[in-house]
Amino acid sequence: MKNFGLDIWGDNNFIINDNTININYASKPSLIQITKEIREQGYKGPLLLRFPHLIKKQISNLFKSFEKAKEEFNYKGSFQAVFPLKVNQFPNFVESLVDISKEYNYGLEAGSKAELIIAMSKTPMGLPITVNGFKDKEMISLCFIATKMGHNITITIEGLGELETIMQVKDELEIYETTALVPKIGMRIRLHSTGIGTWAKSGGYSSKFGLTSTELLEAYDLLKSNDMLNSLWMIHFHIGSQMSDISPLKKALREAGNIYAELKKRGAYALGAINIGGGLAVEYSQHEGKTERNYSLQEFANDVVFLMQEIAKSKGVDEPDIFTESGRYISASHSVLIAPVLELFSQEYNEKGLRLKDKNPPLIEELNDLYSSICPKHAHEYLHDALDHMESLFTLFDLGYIDLEDRSNAEILVNLIIKKAIFLLSDEDTDELKRIQERIQERYLVNFSAFQSLPDFWGLAQHFPIMPLDKLDEKPTNPATIWDITCDSDGEIEFNNQLPIYLHNIEIDKDEYFLAFFLTGAYQEVLGMKHNLFTHPTEAVIEFNDNQEYSIKNIIEAQNLIDVLDDLDYDTHKINKALKEQIENSSFIKSDEKKALLDKLYLYLSENSYLKTIQAIER
Repeated sequence: MKNFGLDIWGDNNFIINDNTININYASKPSLIQITKEIREQGYKGPLLLRFPHLIKKQISNLFKSFEKAKEEFNYKGSFQAVFPLKVNQFPNFVESLVDISKEYNYGLEAGSKAELIIAMSKTPMGLPITVNGFKDKEMISLCFIATKMGHNITITIEGLGELETIMQVKDELEIYETTALVPKIGMRIRLHSTGIGTWAKSGGYSSKFGLTSTELLEAYDLLKSNDMLNSLWMIHFHIGSQMSDISPLKKALREAGNIYAELKKRGAYALGAINIGGGLAVEYSQHEGKTERNYSLQEFANDVVFLMQEIAKSKGVDEPDIFTESGRYISASHSVLIAPVLELFSQEYNEKGLRLKDKNPPLIEELNDLYSSICPKHAHEYLHDALDHMESLFTLFDLGYIDLEDRSNAEILVNLIIKKAIFLLSDEDTDELKRIQERIQERYLVNFSAFQSLPDFWGLAQHFPIMPLDKLDEKPTNPATIWDITCDSDGEIEFNNQLPIYLHNIEIDKDEYFLAFFLTGAYQEVLGMKHNLFTHPTEAVIEFNDNQEYSIKNIIEAQNLIDVLDDLDYDTHKINKALKEQIENSSFIKSDEKKALLDKLYLYLSENSYLKTIQAIER
């Protein structure tokens, strides 16, 4: 894996400069420089760094690609986009997104009442807001209020009941007003076409959302009979997140385009937009030949524009405005999770751990000789001999012929021989070496929670690019398994010889070693769970000024222990009182020690749950 696959997933957002990974923007600072600067301010545990310039880059690329496609095909409709808040609702992200996207008339999409309130309060007037998902009367009423406030809002109905509720709210409002301002109406269609992969069920007749053809015709008749066809403005479909293949989208576009044209010809004169939903994939792979999508952004835009134009021409209708709701593509690259390694669990397998005797069993002597004399010419042979000797020595131990020191020496020597052989044969890529690497993988204990910060890895086996922040001028040789600090065996990124990660051999008590997890800006934060009560990491926004210098802004520290318990509806006043009483009533604590011990306890309660490294404690 060359340069941790940076050329595959990095999109030129980061570069390797000497021995560090750096931001490929402005003054090109290193991530380890920024990390240490934040830690020197007293912030411990994992860090989530946000880079607003990468949000702007993605929005710009999306709009430029569609404008280029429109120009190439002389397309008459406009292109618009909204960000689906379900992908990331955190304030530091949303506020950066809204601030930098105004020039593109980029709006927000809401799928719940709380998200709708965010959209209403953050979206500048006139920019689009779309409302998807199941809705009750209260949520639909909020959409009417937003329209009255001046917002450009579209309610996407998921069923006939929602359309009937819209009409009910309209009638009730007209009791108090001469004319109710009705939001634009969109209709989500349940396509026959489906996507592929984990989220394929978003499309097809068995999908959770949308109107069938029969329901679509009923909705049309209902709008017509109530003199509301002038509100029907958009049709919407979505065939799934992270579309790896462009072919299902083309099929869906043809189906949706023909439905749009049929409704126009039927008399839906105000219908003028087609919302193709999200699904634009992100390249998460960091391994050659394992890419996750088979198309480029420009191909995506060209296909959408060309197919919509082709259908409009063949059916004799106006070319529709094109909407997208691709949230993953916009947000994934903007954040990087950085966490320190706390411990390497296999470092007991080193020469210092050997307990060789004056007289050792013959097989131990042979292993020691193999380790001392192994070279590239004989690496394969010595490796096979070592593995064979280990099995023999374990059998001898089970039969009582060697003692525990001998067994320990056997384990250490064989492990050292394997590591040396892998290093000597590192230019080879054989199945045998891959199998052996699984046996001697190094286990890195990393100060983060996979359940909190990488839930898609735990729940969906979604891999994220991983690499260290420095030592990139040294070749990493340790096949790595990454353990998080939760009390759960699922909190582990296992070494996979098909998708291997190699890290450096380090002495953690002498030098800090940080791992970065990239492309974590989509879904991971909002889906993160407080398993073991580990909370959202400390986050910071990294901005660049006109002089290309960076600044660290909007630091939000991870919640402390008391705040976490308060979130779970514990009565924290009672907890504080109980702890205080236990200290005061303890017969094991001297009177003059009680205040100091209580102060120390309160200090710990003001910290977050993440662990402290030796270096962090010393500072």
